[in-house]
Parts: sequence; C-alpha cells; structure tokens
Amino acid sequence: MDVKRNVWTAGALRALRNIAAAGIVAGMVCSAHAQAGAPEKEVTFLLAAPPGELAFAPFMLAQSKGYYAQEGLKIRWIAVHGGAAVGKQLAAGNGDIGDALGDTPILLRNNGVNVKAVALLGGHPLHQFITRADRNIAQASDLKGKTLSVMSYEDTSYYVTLGILAAGKLTKSDVTIYAGGPNGVWQDVANGRSDGLVGTPEWGARVEATGVKVHYRPTDQLTPGMGQAIIASDKKIASDPETIAKFVRATMKAMTEIEADPVAASKAYVVAVPSYADKLDFVTKVLTYYAKYVFPSRLRPGEFDPAIVSHVQNSYVDKKVVRAAQPIESLYTNQFIPGKM
Repeated sequence: MDVKRNVWTAGALRALRNIAAAGIVAGMVCSAHAQAGAPEKEVTFLLAAPPGELAFAPFMLAQSKGYYAQEGLKIRWIAVHGGAAVGKQLAAGNGDIGDALGDTPILLRNNGVNVKAVALLGGHPLHQFITRADRNIAQASDLKGKTLSVMSYEDTSYYVTLGILAAGKLTKSDVTIYAGGPNGVWQDVANGRSDGLVGTPEWGARVEATGVKVHYRPTDQLTPGMGQAIIASDKKIASDPETIAKFVRATMKAMTEIEADPVAASKAYVVAVPSYADKLDFVTKVLTYYAKYVFPSRLRPGEFDPAIVSHVQNSYVDKKVVRAAQPIESLYTNQFIPGKM
C-alpha cells in the first residue's frame, strides 16, 4: 500500500473555528428548558471529525434545540482523527463519550482498547462506497491498481475499505490509499487524484457539487457494517450510566426528528451551524439521504441487533482485519436505549 500523509486542511480547521464561534464546540448553548438554577453536568464528547460534518447533525441539532440542556448536560465537543482514535482516547480517560461506528469496538477490543457501543445512529451503514462514474468501477475486484481516499488511517472508514478490498479478493497492496482529512478525502476524488472514497454521504454530495458524477453504494453491499455509533469506555459505563443514558436520549430525539422530516431538520440545522447558512439545498439533499438510507431501522432508535453485530465481527475475522472474535456482549449494550421517543 502506498501510504500518504494524513492532512487536516486549513479549511477543516476554519470550519471548526466557525462552529466554536457559534457556541457549539464549547457547548455553551443556553436553553430555556434547562432546569432553573440546577448546575449542568459538563460532558466531554469526542467527535471523529470536525463538528461541521453533516454526519453529526443529530448531535448539533440536539445541542441547538436544548435537548442536552433539558437533560442537565453541558457538552464540550472535541474533534480527533477518526473513530478508532476516539475509542483509544476514551479508554485512556481523555473524554467521557464519543462518536465512532458500531464496528469500532470490534476493531479496538482486539487490541486491548476496552470501549463499547451504547447507541446506533441508524439501521444502515454510515459509510458509503463512492466512486467516480468515469473510472469504470462496477465491483470490488475492479479496484486493483486504483486509488481510494479515506479520512484517516485511524478512522473506521480505513478498516471498512480493507473489508471492501477483501470482497474483491484484493489486499491493501493492490491499491493506493490516501488519507486526506475531512476535506482532502472528497477533494481528491473531485480533482481526479483518487478514483473513489469510503466515507459519509455528504462527501459524495460535495464531489457532485463540483460537477463530477459519482456512484453511491452502501458499504454493506460489499462488506458487513454498521452505522454511526455513540461509544464509551467500559469504565465510564460502569461509573456513570446516568450521564450516558441522558446523552443517548437527547441524541435519539434529534435523530428521529431528522428521519421524520429532513426538510424541517435542514432548516433548523443551517440556523444552528452558521457555516451552512447559505447551503440549505445542499444540507437538505444530504439529510434527506440520511433519512431514507441510513437512519431507518426495524428496531427502536439506537438499538443494536446482536445477530448483525455478530455477522459484522465474523466478517472482520474471516477477512483477517481482526485476529479473533470477542464476546458479543462486550461490543455493545442496549441498556441505554429509550423505550419510546
């Protein structure tokens, strides 16, 4: 594999500062619904990318609508380099809760990083396999000799890419993989440096906005996977389950609102996140995709299906992405999932 340097661009950092200026990163949004006079509990939440990524819309809308404040929480958002990095930092005690994929504990617990998924943001994979229409990639085996982009080598998208390659009987030695950060990952596809990417739906929409046609494939068409997930360390789950339950409840409320009415959610989002103030059509396109293809689930919002978790883990083991299977109950818990929304 040709390993390229992982770059967080100046644009990504500017976006992070824009969110901070809006009061979202610092978690200082005030709510009339907050318990009068009651001190809010400060919670450090680790994001796998800058908060301006639309994948984080459930978090940002829960914040702007005061849902966390209603639960007595004040959230401090910190961005790190990918879901695997989120898990490692949480296990080390450098944060309370975080964002990753439902797959992430499978990858990390094999290496002694004891984190568990506590809620799933959708019944379908977050990551999409997005390829340029002019590169003639119809199946995984067509990737031989091609170039793909992921956000970072510490992001779960990299490991999902390994699974996609295995589906085509390929390895990382058969392709070049760039890790360009949250902007470079899609810009490399738009400018032709990469043939495709594995990542969030909005990155495909950003490529399309430049005039380049792309094909979307949910990654579970090629390799089993899960959606975005809220994760926490085993220690945090044992010591502070109440805070986790409150955070999950507030986030699931916002997610179900997006699924029910992505148009209304998009209007609320562009108000909450000023950097998107003039991008309503783009936000609506992306959140509508989430509402149709990512969030729907036959289970309660946030709930894990143990059969799917087992299937995903077995796939990682079979494709030698991880060494051995871990006990299923160590990978997730449904104890924090609200009964009704």
